[in-house]
Amino acid sequence: MKMPEQKTSNPMSSIYLNKLVLNIGIGNSEDKYDSAKSLLNKLTGKTVMQTRARTREPAFGIKKDQIIGAVVTLRKSEANDMLKRALEANGSMIQPTSITNNSLSFGVKEYIYFSGVKYDPKIGMLGLNVNAYFSRKGMRVGLRKRKNSSASKKHKTIDYEEMLSYLQKNYGVKLSQT
Repeated sequence: MKMPEQKTSNPMSSIYLNKLVLNIGIGNSEDKYDSAKSLLNKLTGKTVMQTRARTREPAFGIKKDQIIGAVVTLRKSEANDMLKRALEANGSMIQPTSITNNSLSFGVKEYIYFSGVKYDPKIGMLGLNVNAYFSRKGMRVGLRKRKNSSASKKHKTIDYEEMLSYLQKNYGVKLSQT
């Protein structure tokens, strides 16, 4: 008699990288926007969008609707490859506070830490923020237009330990002690 195979886990509970957002903030100096835009284009090969101030901040010298940054959003395999490169540029080390529910956020101090990227005097020295958003299979049911439904709160949130084990297994992430 043949024994039935046991299922180890539910495939709908598996985690995947939903999107990756790369952001460079330039503050109130709009002349840095061109170098930030060319850097993100050089790293990703994608169209770069500008971020604008929603309100004025006189303490920082920022007016409403002033350009304050450049941003690129990547999805699917491009996001996965870029996250691996960004973690490698950071030495695969992240702070424990970088992991929150469903996301990972960290900064790369200088773009020359990326493999295959050399210093460009036109760009100067810039760093960037990397924000990775994770999700589970089946979350689209709450976002779709037809037959909209909702997933349970347990299915929506990925807790710290589960996120950390996923990052260690798939990306070789180590937590820094400082």
